[in-house]
Amino acid sequence: EVQLVESGGGLVQPGGSLRLSCAASGFTFKYYNMCWVRQAPGKGLEWVSGISTGGGSTYYSDSVKGRFTISRDNGKNTLYLQMNSLKTEDTAVYYCATGSRDNWGSPYNYRGQGTQVTVSS
Repeated sequence: EVQLVESGGGLVQPGGSLRLSCAASGFTFKYYNMCWVRQAPGKGLEWVSGISTGGGSTYYSDSVKGRFTISRDNGKNTLYLQMNSLKTEDTAVYYCATGSRDNWGSPYNYRGQGTQVTVSS
């Protein structure tokens, strides 16, 4: 059974930092491009960041570029998202997913249950 389990969310003040983790199991993690997507209250899902199978290529949406860093540890089957300089508009449920920016929503890809990030003073 494929499982993607996110952790590390919480409440943080504007300007603060959080590190999200996503533990993967049930598939060969190192063969999959991975990404983070988010859903803010009352809005649709938004792709945030992606990483290639080996971790050598990373991609970011304009809204998080320069503040977020995606990484992966294929030996631990884990995906990470380091989030710095957080803004109130970063408040959302964050999901890890298999796939790239263009196909993460495909029925052939997987997505976790999400972790809540709330940025508020």
